[in-house]
Amino acid sequence: MGIIVPVKDGQVVDTSASSNSLSEAGKSSGSSLGKDAFLQLLVAQMKYQDPLEPTSNTEYISQLATFSSLEEMQNLNTTMEAQQATNLVGKTVIMKVTSKTGASDVVQGKVDYIVKENGKLYVSIEDNLYSLDDLDKVVDDDYLDALSIAEDFEKVLDELPDPKKLTLKDKDALEAVRKAYNSLTAYQQKFIEKYCEPSLNKLKELLAKMKELEQIAGEGDDSNDDTDTDGTEGAEGSDDKDDTSKV
Repeated sequence: MGIIVPVKDGQVVDTSASSNSLSEAGKSSGSSLGKDAFLQLLVAQMKYQDPLEPTSNTEYISQLATFSSLEEMQNLNTTMEAQQATNLVGKTVIMKVTSKTGASDVVQGKVDYIVKENGKLYVSIEDNLYSLDDLDKVVDDDYLDALSIAEDFEKVLDELPDPKKLTLKDKDALEAVRKAYNSLTAYQQKFIEKYCEPSLNKLKELLAKMKELEQIAGEGDDSNDDTDTDGTEGAEGSDDKDDTSKV
């Protein structure tokens, strides 16, 4: 297909204004060619085609089909982004926000609502709006609870003495930790086993050492009776013996 240049009064017409408008239309979708720019290019092609070598109808139909596909894909992408943002309402998210100075900041909280401004979607966290593009993670509430419990578990274990320095005076504090651990859900216990293995091993070592001290002091039988009547293990004590999650 030949391309003709418009001439008026013997001079070439400046079409830079049209080129600039096409450029701006292309920028509307970032670095990719937007549907508005695509349509303007198609119109420009029809307007400035060589009358002696016109574009065939088949080629125009093909280009229009391409335009329709592009428009459908962009509409589908917009719909999917809106659905994704809607699903975030009520969930805990972690946003990685970059300030104007280039510094990165991490924001965590529950999404209260979503809003669309100037064609972009934003999530509201504690009355502050953040671009959906800054979304880094969506965190399950059970995970957050388990993480908090694991952190507290490590702190409590750090306050207990080394197994070599354990005495009978530490029995009540150690028993409280054991009961607290056994009262956790299976998910929370698995979390501790995975991420706090050294602390869990310390607890087991302390319990074994306490049992030795009780046996030496002649209190082993009494402690067993206390364990059998404990509220967390009472009537189901026989089942707990087979439960490897108990300590």
